[in-house]
Amino acid sequence: MTSTVPTRRVGSSDLHVSQLSLGSWHTYDRMDFAEAVTVLKRAIDAGITLFDVAVYAHPDMPPTFTDVIFSAMVRAAGLAREDYQVSAKLWINAFGEEGFRPQLTNAFLRAGIDHADMAILGDLQRDDVTLEELVLDLGRLTQEGLIGEWGVNNWSATNVRRLRELAAEHGVKPPQIAQLKYSVARRAIPDGEPFGQLFADGFSMQASDIFEGGILAGRPPQSRQIGRDPGGIREDIISSAAGVARVAEEIGCTPAQLCLAFTLAHPANATTLFGTTRLEQLEQNLGALDVLERVGAQQLRDLVTPFWADKGKVDPEGP
Repeated sequence: MTSTVPTRRVGSSDLHVSQLSLGSWHTYDRMDFAEAVTVLKRAIDAGITLFDVAVYAHPDMPPTFTDVIFSAMVRAAGLAREDYQVSAKLWINAFGEEGFRPQLTNAFLRAGIDHADMAILGDLQRDDVTLEELVLDLGRLTQEGLIGEWGVNNWSATNVRRLRELAAEHGVKPPQIAQLKYSVARRAIPDGEPFGQLFADGFSMQASDIFEGGILAGRPPQSRQIGRDPGGIREDIISSAAGVARVAEEIGCTPAQLCLAFTLAHPANATTLFGTTRLEQLEQNLGALDVLERVGAQQLRDLVTPFWADKGKVDPEGP
């Protein structure tokens, strides 16, 4: 099994990240703490250095502490800050007179860090904040060294391109990456022409929601919250899970390895984000790198074509 996860460059920046990255949404707060520390140590040893550490607590929701637990995991594992990279989330709904600074300060306090290597803007759900305001505020935060590079989560290709134009006009860092839903079932946006043009210009992707809440990895639908369902295709995805398992068996891997290897085959994908709650899961997922090498990118894409569920149902332009 591959023991060291390779890195890829984020956009045209100087930032290089591990091709596999670990997320924290509803993850560490569901784990035994000792197991979580063991998983973290193994991930670092394997070459996974990028961790999505976001604040998922909102005033009108029950408190969550997965990011706070991550800070304790780091201490228990004896890691120095230079041993790992953090990708922080910034929520536009909380963007106010002081910009993103207050929520970034709070995120750093909770995670026990003083800077983020990367920041990802959440969904664009407000029409009273201009793209120029966002670009200028992020420009200040990057200039102060509070964040390294930045990107967006599930934005349209048109808005991403406009962000990059505004950044060039103002002489500040542009967005370099988009966190996009990308799986054997959800391919319309990352494989579409609008984002294809951005990728050709040196823009990158971070694949997320790759297991559809575990469904594509062979686990039954659960009551816990999973990501949104663009196109209303989740029932189709549930129906296709058995087929994904059959293809995985045919090529000698697990369904999770097949799903991971598929995302790594995308040439613009800098890193694939996934969550894991057991050491066994992590060990299996690391094997996706060997599946990609053994089977090949084009063959993987051909094998999973029957499971492309959002084709013609989701606009490739993005939300």
